[in-house]
Amino acid sequence: MLAVFCIATTLVLVKGITLVYMLYFMIGFVSYMFTEYITHRFFFHLKTPKNTFFLKLLKRLHYDHHKHPNDLHLLFLPLWYSVPNLLIAAGIFFIIVQSVVGTVSFISGIVLMLLIYEWKHYVAHRPINPKTKLGKWVKKTHILHHYKNENYWYGVSTPFVDVLFGTLKNEKEVETSQTAKDLEKRA
Repeated sequence: MLAVFCIATTLVLVKGITLVYMLYFMIGFVSYMFTEYITHRFFFHLKTPKNTFFLKLLKRLHYDHHKHPNDLHLLFLPLWYSVPNLLIAAGIFFIIVQSVVGTVSFISGIVLMLLIYEWKHYVAHRPINPKTKLGKWVKKTHILHHYKNENYWYGVSTPFVDVLFGTLKNEKEVETSQTAKDLEKRA
């Protein structure tokens, strides 16, 4: 992923950074924040599917992560999930803007935010103490999602999106869920 980001950045620098390319980069960056939230809430937290294939898929992508939140093998999004999603996003964006460099700028924004997401997710699950108030807040909200109630605090890298969708709550106002550590048991 880092290699893709570096190549993309080089392409943009060679072609010249323009306001339009910077805008495309920011669109990618911000769109990842919303995609992360929407995917986490509405796909990764689907009720347990009856279909064996989809159940296996969700177990690897997220259910097992809730059961074993500190397991490094379950912590990061697998490449077989991330790469096709990046390619689909690139294809759609290219159809819209009809520009390779514009698309590279857009994907660079997504990849940078994906790397930020993976880092913040790693910090949230490891014995690392963030130095800033923002870092501490991001870690706390994600830990609440895993141990207090899985129906709140979906924004891993940017809990600000939770504010927009009403899922950022005061922890004292939220009941402790019996299924936060076992998403398969939800009715």
